Amino acid sequence: MEIILLEHIDKLGKMGEKVTVKDGYARNYLLPSKKALRATAANVAYFEKQKAELEAHNKGLLETAKSKAESLKGFTAVLIRQAAETGQLYGSVTIRDIADLVKSSGFEVERRQVQLDKPIKDLGIYEVSLRLHPEVTQRVYVNVARTEDEARKQEKAFNKE
Repeated sequence: MEIILLEHIDKLGKMGEKVTVKDGYARNYLLPSKKALRATAANVAYFEKQKAELEAHNKGLLETAKSKAESLKGFTAVLIRQAAETGQLYGSVTIRDIADLVKSSGFEVERRQVQLDKPIKDLGIYEVSLRLHPEVTQRVYVNVARTEDEARKQEKAFNKE
């Protein structure tokens, strides 16, 4: 199905581009979430009329994301978890845990913005990417430790490197 993108979507295209995607992806995700329109003559004309408004909206979202990224620069949070003597956690730290941790620190972040390849299963300091906008990514650090003292020791060792 050929569609017109209403916003920048990673690995697909930028706003205003006509792209061809699988029918199910368009019907089940892009069209209902208002990220795209079917590429009909009427919709192309509609998009051309609304283009300036959409660009202004996208620019506002981009500026908001940039300011949030700037405020998150150098952010480190401590997460206390139970672990074995070998350093392996009883359970794991997931995207939800990290999003809740950042939220509790006063920053507005959604779970879908946290980029984590696999759950964290060991003690240590981890670098986690937050995708605040398709064009803005910020790295934050999550210090997973058993106690506050251990977290401080890990942070000292991490800063020496």
